[in-house]
Amino acid sequence: MANKQRVKGAEALLMSLIAEGTDIIFGYPGGQVIPIYDHLYDYKDQINHILTRHEQGAVHAAQGFARVTGRVGVCMATSGPGATNLVTGIADAMLDSTPLVCITGQVPQTLLGTDAFQEADIISMTMPITKWNFQVTSASEIAGAVAKAFYIAQSGRPGPVLIDITKNAQVEEVDFAYKPCIYLRSFQPKPEFDPALAEKAVEMINRAEKPIILAGQGIKLAGAEQALIEFAEAGNIPVAQTLMGISSVANDHPLCVGNLGMHGNVAANEMTQHSDLIIAVGMRFSDRVTGDLKTYAPHAEIIHVDIDQAELNKNIRVALLVHADAKDALEAFKVGLKYKDRTAWFAFAKDKAALEDKLVISCSADPEGKQITMSEVVQRLAVAEKSDAVIVTDVGQNQMFGARYSRFNRTRSFVTSGGLGTMGFGLPAAMGAKLGVPDREVVCIMGDGGFQMTMQELGTIMQNRIGLKMIVLNNNYLGMVRQWQQLFFDRRYSFTDLENPDFAVIASAYGIPSRRVTEPCDLEAAIAELVDAPGAFFLEVIVKREENVFPMVPAGASLSKLIFNE
Repeated sequence: MANKQRVKGAEALLMSLIAEGTDIIFGYPGGQVIPIYDHLYDYKDQINHILTRHEQGAVHAAQGFARVTGRVGVCMATSGPGATNLVTGIADAMLDSTPLVCITGQVPQTLLGTDAFQEADIISMTMPITKWNFQVTSASEIAGAVAKAFYIAQSGRPGPVLIDITKNAQVEEVDFAYKPCIYLRSFQPKPEFDPALAEKAVEMINRAEKPIILAGQGIKLAGAEQALIEFAEAGNIPVAQTLMGISSVANDHPLCVGNLGMHGNVAANEMTQHSDLIIAVGMRFSDRVTGDLKTYAPHAEIIHVDIDQAELNKNIRVALLVHADAKDALEAFKVGLKYKDRTAWFAFAKDKAALEDKLVISCSADPEGKQITMSEVVQRLAVAEKSDAVIVTDVGQNQMFGARYSRFNRTRSFVTSGGLGTMGFGLPAAMGAKLGVPDREVVCIMGDGGFQMTMQELGTIMQNRIGLKMIVLNNNYLGMVRQWQQLFFDRRYSFTDLENPDFAVIASAYGIPSRRVTEPCDLEAAIAELVDAPGAFFLEVIVKREENVFPMVPAGASLSKLIFNE
């Protein structure tokens, strides 16, 4: 333990964060965190505070930072509305297993429960959407709370934590010394691996003729990407990725058969339905992946590997439960694994991919050459970026096109809101991602609806000179809702039509170079201009109004009931 020194609680908080390696905080000041911000003035050389334009922008930026770096994202807000504005991002991080430490100010302890100005019970509000939360009422609790918060946020299955600090705790003096947390009684974040499970799994895999690996985000969270490749290659087993697992395997790897789920690839979904063995690693069998549970994978035994025991047998009853870290399990599974020739199995995948290319109209440019399609924009971007950019999406059609047609050659390169599906996530998350990996190209793909939910963060990009590339696919619709209205509600387009401003002009008002494209013949040059721009660049693309994302598995339908066009 370090030597003690006498400091105020607010300074103890900053010193604790620095001890945990924090060098960037996303936040917004207010009355109940002024003491923290006052001390932050003296720590500007050690902590880069990014002033966002809204607290929701701060938490999403922290998410983006965490997702691309693997580090804990940190955000901060004042009490009351400042704290409640974090809630959406905290819930998003909980569902997507993103490690965050969220710090909120609170009214003085003597005013708790009195409905004081800007008092809100953020502890009760966030209890269901955090791994742990804690209200600090004394300066003596600060260092221990921070240590515990970081340990919980990043251990086991990662997730968000929240520390609510009363104002009196911020201004009290305390003898400060910091001790990192490395253990909590009754909490075993990384389960011990049972070798007997590996033997059983290998026996099942060696017996299978048509196995498939379903790779979730747990692969990336465990740093198990190389272990996954080695395991798959050792057994010559195809790999499909969930939405959150995208980029855990390079798209051009010969064993990669695409993405799973509602808007996934035909090969990945059909192989699931025809497989005799599914090896699911670090994924949770969400409804968007499985479709109708009664008809899901009817011929397959299932091995499920997950670090969170609560996910095992939660949605799908499986043959073999493996409560383990993904990397530990995959490395153990390699031992005794037999290589099998699976020519027929991969031929099946190739045939299904060819079917998709033939039937999915939206995977090519407008046949008449009069309109730009969203799919075309994403495909051209992937080529221009040489599959090496970090792609961050918002939610909706832009998200699904981004997932389907982007290409990746390294991990932690696809960032999106998976479980909660939060519109407005894209821009601030991409901002945080770019600050997390400044040497990488980061491109944010958004729709016109989601962009307008958090577009005020253009101000943060301007003020901090963040070199983020942005593309808005503008169809003047809430596109995904409109698609559902078209397909399932007799084209009754109820309140999904948007009258939009000129987004490129708005970006220019923030000092961000911009371009607006309406003609297909101008698209390639516009994307080249975006890629070549030395700093931030904003591209608005006017796209086909009623383009749909296909194939599609209707909600609650079998994965075999694919829709290929309207």
